[in-house]
Amino acid sequence: MEKVVVSLGGSVLVPGDDDARYLRDLAALFRDVSTRVKLFVVTGGGRIARYYIETGRALGIGERTLDEFGIAVTRLNARLLAAALNGRANREPAKTYAEAAALGRRHAIVVMAGTRPGHTTDRVSASLARFVHAARIVNATSVAGVHTTDPKKDPTARLLERMTFRELIDLAGKRHTVAGPSIVFDPVAARVVARDRTPLNVVAGRDLKALRSAILGDPFRGTLVV
Repeated sequence: MEKVVVSLGGSVLVPGDDDARYLRDLAALFRDVSTRVKLFVVTGGGRIARYYIETGRALGIGERTLDEFGIAVTRLNARLLAAALNGRANREPAKTYAEAAALGRRHAIVVMAGTRPGHTTDRVSASLARFVHAARIVNATSVAGVHTTDPKKDPTARLLERMTFRELIDLAGKRHTVAGPSIVFDPVAARVVARDRTPLNVVAGRDLKALRSAILGDPFRGTLVV
């Protein structure tokens, strides 16, 4: 059975827009596809994490502590998803890649969250994919793939349906140095997937049809990075 890592942004999971219904539908999708692939889901922090980080930064709190705030939110989001999966996943999010791999031998779906300060959801997902030898990574974001410019700000932004790893690295830019960044894909993670040649599917996480196809390796609306 193929292993697939899903990097699920907090801005997709709990943006404050009918989240309970989305979580029910998402859990049903994950339960369904987990009969065909071994699923590892890494949850991000989203706007709630950014709120705590921005508030803490305004108070003069250091970046390491701010990262720890963000990690706490990612773990809360992972617990929420695990509860929605109703017994098909581990209740407490995995804290290490080895623990996630071990849980994968007992659960149809494994949930994981932030691990250590300075490591984004994308970086955790890329490292987990390397550890478990995943067939692909699905980056579930708030937009339908990688675009030429920010589609939330530019109505003329064009979807890039296919990219090379080199193009992804160039687009991701330099390594981030502050907590809570919101970027197309973490620069360090981009280099990890490029080294490992792990296909990356970037998709709108709330488009469940596209998400399902991306997880199963079928054609999907979004961006394929190979």
